[in-house]
Amino acid sequence: MEYATIYLVLAAAFGLFMAWGVGANDVANAMGTSVGSGALTARQAIVIAAIFEFTGAYLAGGAVTETIRSGMIDANLLVGQPELLVFGMLAALLAAAIWLMVASHFGWPVSTTHSIVGAIVGFAAVGLGMEAVKWGKIGSIVMSWIISPALAGVIAYWLFQSVQKLILDTDNPLKNAKRYAPVYMFIVGFIVALVTLTKGLKHVGLHISTGESYLYAGIIGAVTMLFGIYAISRLRFDPKADRDFHFANVEKVFGVLMVITACAMAFAHGSNDVANAVGPLAAVISVVQSGGEVAQKAAMPAWVLLLGGVGIVFGLATFGYKVMATVGRGITELTPSRGFAATLAAAGTVVLASGTGLPISTTHTLVGGVLGVGLARGIAALNLEVVRTIFLSWIVTLPAGAILAIVFFFLLKGIFA
Repeated sequence: MEYATIYLVLAAAFGLFMAWGVGANDVANAMGTSVGSGALTARQAIVIAAIFEFTGAYLAGGAVTETIRSGMIDANLLVGQPELLVFGMLAALLAAAIWLMVASHFGWPVSTTHSIVGAIVGFAAVGLGMEAVKWGKIGSIVMSWIISPALAGVIAYWLFQSVQKLILDTDNPLKNAKRYAPVYMFIVGFIVALVTLTKGLKHVGLHISTGESYLYAGIIGAVTMLFGIYAISRLRFDPKADRDFHFANVEKVFGVLMVITACAMAFAHGSNDVANAVGPLAAVISVVQSGGEVAQKAAMPAWVLLLGGVGIVFGLATFGYKVMATVGRGITELTPSRGFAATLAAAGTVVLASGTGLPISTTHTLVGGVLGVGLARGIAALNLEVVRTIFLSWIVTLPAGAILAIVFFFLLKGIFA
């Protein structure tokens, strides 16, 4: 292929730009509940995200990448014209990255998954013909828009109800918080560990039986719980603080829980969403390196996951604050106990989806979780104006990605073909 080096350089640059957009928008979502509830400062959130997003992307980022890369388009239609796939994937990366930059500027928490899916569908429908798009796959993704926020919302609602019943509505909330918080911590550690072990580590070369996975996940859950108990024992409680806000000391306990769930959410997000940034990049590399052969699946080079991880962290650090404000404070007033329920529900949903290879949106699950927690306190607790703006930005995302991708596709084709 002529221009092979130029294609690779462009792919790496656009992939990095896209990863930056994922960090600025999606990771800001994942961390917004922790910052908004006061459990973490913005700086602490960035450090946690940097470590756990990166680990999630690098260790468990392989399963979902396949869905984005090879599942949307019929690769057989590209045999003999691999340049079209290269132009299409470059256009898709650039289109999705630009839309994410616009959305982040306005503080809209949109879906990076749907930005890239919309962009790939746009290029395929125009560049290759409507029959090139696997519409069945698109249907399952559209279903996930409804399923993921609904599922996370329901889980968050019941989680917060359990917190209210077991802790907040009791005679001695602080004593009960110390008793039950470690159980929640065990659940967090167990869920995230289990899915990482069963789904995430396959492409690293570790093949563990189901029984062993449950055993290791149980151990990791127990370690998480012990760490939490230790952290709670170090807290200083001030009985006077409860005069102004009845649950001030209880919320300190949930602050520890919130830090643990924030780590879990960052890991879950990294494993699920690095695919959006580097999936198309891997497709371009595969075509160029094979001298123009279009394969249904391409190996994911380690440096590509590395590039995605770096871009994501950089995006959060430089541009993530606007979306953090929307999620953390705009939808409903969050405290650490509410933020915990929303984040754990979202992390659980994302981790389940990451395991099944369904490209759900972390944004949608997290907003669903925050809505569920808000609804547990009654509809008046929600800022419906903000909710409406968020829903509208979700609807616009797919067509915005598609239209931009079509423009860039013809531009690239005009320059290189």
